[in-house]
Amino acid sequence: MTVDPRQTALALGRFGLGARPGDLAREEPIRDALRREVTAGAVALPNGPDLEATPTLLSALRTEEQARKLAREGAPGASLPEGPPAPPVPERTYRAEVAARLALAQAAPIGFAERLVWFWANHFTVSVARGPQLRVTAGAFEREAIRPHVLGRFRDLLLAAATHPAMLIYLDNVASVGPNSPAGQRRQKGLNENLGREILELHTLGVGSGYTQDDVTALARILTGWSLTREGNADGLPGATAFRRGEHEPGAVTLLGRTYLDVGPEQLRLALADLAAHPATARHVALRLARHFVADDPPPALVARLAQTFLDQDGDLARVSLALVEAPEAWDPAQRKVRSPQEFLVAATRGLGLALDPRMVMAALASLGQPYWSAAAPNGYPDEAGAWASPEGLRARLDLAALAGQLAAGTDPLALADAVLGPLATDETRTALRRAESRAQGIALLLMAPEFQRR
Repeated sequence: MTVDPRQTALALGRFGLGARPGDLAREEPIRDALRREVTAGAVALPNGPDLEATPTLLSALRTEEQARKLAREGAPGASLPEGPPAPPVPERTYRAEVAARLALAQAAPIGFAERLVWFWANHFTVSVARGPQLRVTAGAFEREAIRPHVLGRFRDLLLAAATHPAMLIYLDNVASVGPNSPAGQRRQKGLNENLGREILELHTLGVGSGYTQDDVTALARILTGWSLTREGNADGLPGATAFRRGEHEPGAVTLLGRTYLDVGPEQLRLALADLAAHPATARHVALRLARHFVADDPPPALVARLAQTFLDQDGDLARVSLALVEAPEAWDPAQRKVRSPQEFLVAATRGLGLALDPRMVMAALASLGQPYWSAAAPNGYPDEAGAWASPEGLRARLDLAALAGQLAAGTDPLALADAVLGPLATDETRTALRRAESRAQGIALLLMAPEFQRR
């Protein structure tokens, strides 16, 4: 089968993480490679010495906070270790998680599965901005709740995300108690509806799908009791997900016209499974996928096809991802999507072969407005050009492109354009590169070219 270099270059940006030198010379048709990445069913897991399980991380954070508290109070024998202070657990963990993601992104041959992880982690947003507990668990949330399920069933992904400690903390379900439960009667505490609202509005049905405030309250009641262990799990560590029967609202609950009996933790599993299979959820997921990969205003026929695949295949996300790859609309040669800051930075480092210090990357992403797991609200980072193509955003990208040009000043810009854009590079861009006053300026011009900024 003949390999189309234009399709290869297009797909490496649209579905992947950007071309590296040599990637455009691949002999396998890019569609076959994308299909193989999906059907393999495996998503790479980050690894590193500080990438522990959530209970371990929360336990380490609690131990550190207690030690610092005792040291501040001058308790005997409570001084912190002598010598240069180690970075606090939240900062050390966050830095390690970012470094592990960058390593995966650099090594991925194409990166379609990795892009799906990014998409779903943003769909089920948790944010480190909420405090130390989220700063130590946001990466673990992605590792434990998102990655194992992005090529599996949506209902499993939904359940894993909704009941992970990071989500329970982020959307305050740890503070939600059934008003008529023993704990609610004893402590005079009540519902927190944040998680129930966001599951309906953001994670499943979507805005305008017909659910009511009564449905939000009903789901919040079903969610009561889902919290964290306090004394320790099987390994003796607090911070694992636990269902506390004494905090769960007793009785049957009606959600979207369907009644769910009070059968303990199974009540939530049944409710989420029905939400995962709802036609509105299929449409919502399909729209967000098509918007992320194809166009800010995606073709309605593509959205309808993806939604029908979702329903026909019982929420099988691998089949939905394959339907996306097979869709003719997804291969429109027009590059309609502006790369997000994370996509731009990773594509630039892949193309230039730059290995950056995680702290430099964290600073760069902060200047560009998209640090890892730091969205300002539960709806995640935006997915439209207007959010990233502002004058301020483009100035920040230009500064970063200029820095990259200095770091890779020995690289020939025209050769790099051939390596990472190939036939996508326009005559205008090639002329600008030839006229550049220096190689560093040429690299910066290439990174800011429309063909590189869009995918």
